[in-house]
Amino acid sequence: MSQPTEPTDEGESDEAPAQTEQSEPVTAADAEPDFEGPRRRARREREERRAAQARATAIEEARREAKRRVTGTVSTKKLGRGTVRGLKVLMYSALISVIVVGLGLLLYFTPIMSARNIVVVGLGAVSKDEVINAAAVAPGTPLLQVNTDTVAERVAAIRRVASVRVQREYPSTLRITVVERVPVVVKDYPDGPHLFDRDGVDFAIGVPPQGVPYLDTKNPGPDDPPTKAALEVMTSLRPEVATQVARVDAPSVAGITLQLTDGRQVIWGTTDRTEEKALTLGALLTQPGKIYDVSSPDLPTVK
Repeated sequence: MSQPTEPTDEGESDEAPAQTEQSEPVTAADAEPDFEGPRRRARREREERRAAQARATAIEEARREAKRRVTGTVSTKKLGRGTVRGLKVLMYSALISVIVVGLGLLLYFTPIMSARNIVVVGLGAVSKDEVINAAAVAPGTPLLQVNTDTVAERVAAIRRVASVRVQREYPSTLRITVVERVPVVVKDYPDGPHLFDRDGVDFAIGVPPQGVPYLDTKNPGPDDPPTKAALEVMTSLRPEVATQVARVDAPSVAGITLQLTDGRQVIWGTTDRTEEKALTLGALLTQPGKIYDVSSPDLPTVK
């Protein structure tokens, strides 16, 4: 009997089954192709378009920058409507300001609108020449150079003038309106009768107008209390009563009496309740008598 022979290494290598390399497990995702839905495809396409647009914009900016470097020009941004409107308003305002200033300088320094005519109104005892001489405005002076306040002060220095108003009337007239003082009482002095207005100003020497009463007080003037009291009484009387007064005696502020042209006398007293006394006297003079006492208007008497 024959012995079985042992297999050799070479036999083993020939007969041994071939071993395969171990591979990684296959998943369903690897086994099947990736599925792209409509939404994902649209989003991907939008991203691709944006990227392409960004690349195109970058290329265009680079081209413009290169052109600017070559030509040396600087890019400017387009201005908005509001900015353009504001610039136009600013430009027009500056233009108008220049025109106004230029016109003002032209009128101020040239005789285009000058004082070629001086009109004086409101004159009575004061002459026009006296006012024009006091105003001292040279003919041909540009109206804008005429200081109306200064001219008014010069004319007001005339004693007979109570107030003055000076106006420019373009193109070539200066109007001076004068209000003269009106005599209310008269006082005799060695050099003649002095006329006093309602403020107690001694403004003229001369014959008083008819109907102006004489004032009998020691120191007449705008700051003298008896003079002020007498003038307050005279200016409160009714016109038909004031024309009957021939003299006002004012030794003090509390002892005022009126002498009428027909010889009657009015005891006035103080200046308290002057308006009431004036109304009472107007009615009281219709009664016969010689002395009319209105010092107490509640109890007037006639003697």
